[in-house]
Amino acid sequence: MERHQLVVIGGGSAGIAAALGAYENGLTDILVIEREAEYGGILQQCIHNGFGLHTFNEELSGPAYAEKYYDLIKDNECIRFVYETVVTKIDDKIVTVQSKEGLRQIAADAIVLSTGCRERPAGAIGMKGNRCEGVYTAGTAQKYLNKEGFLVGKKVFILGSGDIGLIMARRMTLEGAKVIGVAELQPYSNGLARNIKQCLEDFDIPLYLSHTVESVHGSSRLESITLIEVDDHLKKIEGSEQEIECDCLLLSVGLIPENTLIEELGVKIDPRTRGAVVDDRYMSSVEGIFACGNTLHVHDLVDYVSIEGRKAGKSAADYVLGRLSDGEVITNSVSNGVSYMVPQSFHKGRDLEFMFRVNRVFKECSIHVYGQGLDKKIRKLGIVPSEMQKVMLKKEELEGLTGELNWEVVE
Repeated sequence: MERHQLVVIGGGSAGIAAALGAYENGLTDILVIEREAEYGGILQQCIHNGFGLHTFNEELSGPAYAEKYYDLIKDNECIRFVYETVVTKIDDKIVTVQSKEGLRQIAADAIVLSTGCRERPAGAIGMKGNRCEGVYTAGTAQKYLNKEGFLVGKKVFILGSGDIGLIMARRMTLEGAKVIGVAELQPYSNGLARNIKQCLEDFDIPLYLSHTVESVHGSSRLESITLIEVDDHLKKIEGSEQEIECDCLLLSVGLIPENTLIEELGVKIDPRTRGAVVDDRYMSSVEGIFACGNTLHVHDLVDYVSIEGRKAGKSAADYVLGRLSDGEVITNSVSNGVSYMVPQSFHKGRDLEFMFRVNRVFKECSIHVYGQGLDKKIRKLGIVPSEMQKVMLKKEELEGLTGELNWEVVE
């Protein structure tokens, strides 16, 4: 059986970074498995700029960012990529793959999952109407337009104000389509502030907060949608319906970490992130199985994905080389405004970075971090669910902590 020190599943931004991190930390036999015909993952269809400011101190397009990261490892004989290869099963660090050459198995000393995320489809949001042509997820429309040169509609409405929906509002406009508006179920946008400004306000595209699409109309092709307002409890307000003519509806209604493989393996999944439960070393509940990037939790910036992937790769190398030390495990507990925390547990002994999101808009607040041996408040101004928060705690602060660390928002 083919065997490697480390198998990385997914050759996008997290996977490339994980391979690099593992090599930097001592591994000499790394295999990256990618189902597409090229490296980079979703970056290859993201032709807009805004990538790389944190990693390379310059503003790059998605393909340029992927290429720049890949250039760091492409001539490295210790790292090998295989393309157009699909992982069908993982069983006790035995990876079963399907490719043009057929079915085969690969053994690994450790595995890093960097499979990214998938878009929530129309069937997940319960819209009424026929399954007519013209309803696409925003990512699918982006792929058609940016990679295949196909414009999916000329009169477009977008449901969901996540970043990909906002970016596609601008992209469709630049290609000559009329974007009638963007609707958001919540009373706040789920996209980054810079994207609201650059993609909607700069093009005079209206944003309908506290609205959703109740139904679509059309037989073979979409002809119109019914937009409806919702109240503070997200219940539809009868009588607020308005019909809007359009031939295309793009859905940007959420991303879900792609975790089918590790769910079957028995890895514990966090119901809030829909990704694996990991410790500070990015190891899951199954020893030797690591997760990072959007397969772990959905990120705002690709730079953060790469940083996380590099850390996961380094931890995987420590595991393979027998350098991971055990010790007291501290569990993170969230409440009162904090929706999730990554990592979900950690070991003391070094400076640690914690990533989380809040579950509503806070104008002025503090993040209260407390437990037996630690009580700290971190002042924050203007935090929203769409922007991931980061908090660094020093080794010295964590030294006397025992049992559990609690996180909450205090206004």
